[in-house]
Amino acid sequence: MTIHTEAELLAQPPEAYLNEEQQAFFRAMLLRERQALQDRIENEFRSLREQAPGGDPADIGSAEADRQWQLRLLEREKKLLDKIDEALGRLARGEYGWCEDTGEPIGLRRLLLRPTATLCIEAKERRERQEKHHRDT
Repeated sequence: MTIHTEAELLAQPPEAYLNEEQQAFFRAMLLRERQALQDRIENEFRSLREQAPGGDPADIGSAEADRQWQLRLLEREKKLLDKIDEALGRLARGEYGWCEDTGEPIGLRRLLLRPTATLCIEAKERRERQEKHHRDT
């Protein structure tokens, strides 16, 4: 059986968690996201290279602010690309979909929303509480 839709994925019984078909579904999803992200990064770089500063100081300042914003966006997208590559590596090693803190399943719904997730909801919430505690102290 090949899983083509999220509904088909979610309709599978719990004991099928991350069987070969589900792994293939997430691998294809991650690869599509990776390709779309690479295309966006390439387009942003092309846009940055093509920008020519104007002669007016206000235009130059505005162009520089836009350039800084684009660079921050590229940095975020590069980090996401790294996370996708890490998720693909976990898939290849058979570690994908399992919480790195608890060893419990992350869950299909969470993986559909955030396919690069490494923590189950409970572990993520616990880490966020700890981070907030450390910031507050």
